[in-house]
Amino acid sequence: MQRDPKLVPRHVAIVMDGNGRWAKKRFMPRFFGHKQGVDALVRCVQACSDRGVEYLTVFAFSSENWKRPEEEISGLLGLVLVAVSKYLRKLAEKGVRIRIVGDRSAVNDKVRAAWDEAERTTAHNTRITLSVAFNYGGRWDVVQACRRAVREGVAAEHIDEAMLSSLTALSYAPDPDLFIRTGGEVRISNFLLWQIAYAELYFTDCLWPDFDEAQLDAALAAFAGRERRFGDVRAAAAQPVGGG
Repeated sequence: MQRDPKLVPRHVAIVMDGNGRWAKKRFMPRFFGHKQGVDALVRCVQACSDRGVEYLTVFAFSSENWKRPEEEISGLLGLVLVAVSKYLRKLAEKGVRIRIVGDRSAVNDKVRAAWDEAERTTAHNTRITLSVAFNYGGRWDVVQACRRAVREGVAAEHIDEAMLSSLTALSYAPDPDLFIRTGGEVRISNFLLWQIAYAELYFTDCLWPDFDEAQLDAALAAFAGRERRFGDVRAAAAQPVGGG
C-alpha cells in the first residue's frame, strides 16, 4: 500500500497495555495474557505494513517492570525465546526488520542471543522496522545519550537537539507521528519521552490482546483527522539519522 503522509503515519509507537487484565477476565494466569499479546503484536506488524507504516515501536518491558513478581518476569523472558522461535522466520519473510532497544545488561545470555539472532536474520529487510523496547525507559535513554556524548568528548557548545537525537536508542528512525496506548490508562509511562514531543496521542480502552485491524484503523482515522502543529521549531530528528 502506498503511504499517504497525511493519512498514514510514518512511525507508530505503541504501549501494549492490558495483557494481565485480559487474562484475569478469563480466569487465566497473567502469562497467558502476555502470550496472547505476542500474537496480537505479530498481527499488528502485518497490519501496519499493509497500511504503509514504515516504523513500528512497541513497549514490551519497561525498566520499572523488574518490580513485578519474579515468576512473571521469568515467564516474560522465556516468552522472548518462544516468540523468536515461533515467529522470526515468518516476520523475516514478510520483510520485517527487527531492532531491540533498551539496556541489555540485565537479561541473560540466552535472551541476548535470541535478540542478536532476530536482528541479524532481518538486518537486510526494508518493508517495516519493528523496534521492541525491552528494559527501556525514556529517562534512561536521555541519560545514556548524554553519557555517550561525554565519552565521545563532545564539547558542551556542540550539544544540541539534533546531536542528542543521534545518540538515542532510536537514532535510526524518524520521531513517532502517532503514539497509541491500549488498556484504558491515559499516561506516557516513561516511553520515548524525547521522541514523542510532537506525536499525536491516542488512548483506547481496548486491552492489547484484543487490538486488531479495526482498532488500528480507528487510531489511524483519528490521526488522519487531526491538524498537526509542531510549534515554531521542530527537532531535526524528524528525519532518520542512520540507516533504516
